[in-house]
Amino acid sequence: MQILKFGGSSVASAPNIERVCAIIEQAIQADKTMVVASALGGCTDKLVEIGHMAADRNPAYTSLLDELILRHEELVQQLGLPEQSELHGLMKELREVCRGVFLLQELSLRTLDLIMSFGELLSTTILSRFLHHKGITNCWIDARRTIRTNHRYGNAQVDMEATTRHIEHQINTCPSRLYIVPGFISSNDQGITTTLGRGGSDYTASLLAVCAKARMLEIWTDVSGMMTADPRVVPQARPIPHISYKEALELSHFGARVVYPPTIQPVVSHRIPIKIKNTFAPEEPGTLIEQNPPESDSRLRGLSASGHIALLSMEGSGMVGIPGYSARLFGALAAEEINIILITQASSVHTMCVAIDEKNAESAKKAVDDTFAYEISLQKVEPLRVETGFSIISLVGDDLQQQSGTGGRMFEALGRKNINIRAIAQGSSEKNISTVVGTADEAEALRAIHEAFF
Repeated sequence: MQILKFGGSSVASAPNIERVCAIIEQAIQADKTMVVASALGGCTDKLVEIGHMAADRNPAYTSLLDELILRHEELVQQLGLPEQSELHGLMKELREVCRGVFLLQELSLRTLDLIMSFGELLSTTILSRFLHHKGITNCWIDARRTIRTNHRYGNAQVDMEATTRHIEHQINTCPSRLYIVPGFISSNDQGITTTLGRGGSDYTASLLAVCAKARMLEIWTDVSGMMTADPRVVPQARPIPHISYKEALELSHFGARVVYPPTIQPVVSHRIPIKIKNTFAPEEPGTLIEQNPPESDSRLRGLSASGHIALLSMEGSGMVGIPGYSARLFGALAAEEINIILITQASSVHTMCVAIDEKNAESAKKAVDDTFAYEISLQKVEPLRVETGFSIISLVGDDLQQQSGTGGRMFEALGRKNINIRAIAQGSSEKNISTVVGTADEAEALRAIHEAFF
């Protein structure tokens, strides 16, 4: 068994879907195949917008909904498919759900999950029907009947035991050479629709790879694999033919969005390789993510950047020699479900700095200041200082700690361009060195470091 996942750009138009079908037709010659597809490019964001407009009693939501439905209807016509009762049923249901939101003026996370699910349901139904139309027999599997989660709408957690059991049952009851599965969507133990959060379609593919004991997971996107840097920013960036799971995880965590960290995690323990391929250039070799990639001339793999970063600085003499301050800071952020991206602390323990997403800056300040209100009143700790407008640049490679001079060369490259470094951190995994710079300097910093190392 092999798993092929196609992103939103791969199924965004009739010519693209024809390319996808050609790739699938070739793939099933080699092995049984399970295909996971995203919604049409931009569809999920549009569904979210429609839902919020309906909840606000904005009647213009119907115009956006009409446009979205028309886009799918035109796609069906361009592919030369006959009338599809399944598609009309889904479109009617979507209209009814949005009408209910409009009348009730309420949009819960549960209802939003249901609205978002129609993107993948529509795209995979069209893909499955088109394959049948071309004479390629396939079995469409509703992911909501296979992937079981908890009740956390918007970013549900998967029950692997139940999911494995349901997937095995689906495969046994519907024997086929080819399966089509909508990504991103799932359901809880009551059968209520849930979603898997950002990168959810990739996550679906990874889960299926583990549960179906696949030999390979292929992610088909609009780039020819992972690159040494973002080619839109660094024209000299080149493909990375082989990379380890841990290195790919580091690059993904700090901004290289070819794959998302949750995608890699389920397959790592099972050592299932991940191949990144380009739907629009299938002849390109792409990138193979595996447990033990072959050694290259350089142990450095690539650069990534993550923008929209806020720095939270906590300072005060009351922190020196007193246990528990770090735990209280992290606990305050965790209670607000704020993810910490990077941490750095002075050896004097007088200051601590953490990086978070800018969108969480305001709630982070309130939570931390409330937690340390007593110490702030005694002037043992300063109110949390929040600075925005930063980016994290990360240099990723194997065993960086043993490569003398790597940090020095990185900082020297930035210094030559007069780029100020706001914070520095090295991961305990010895796989990355990260530096925080102003977002205005991000592009030049990437080009400078890439020139120095690649």
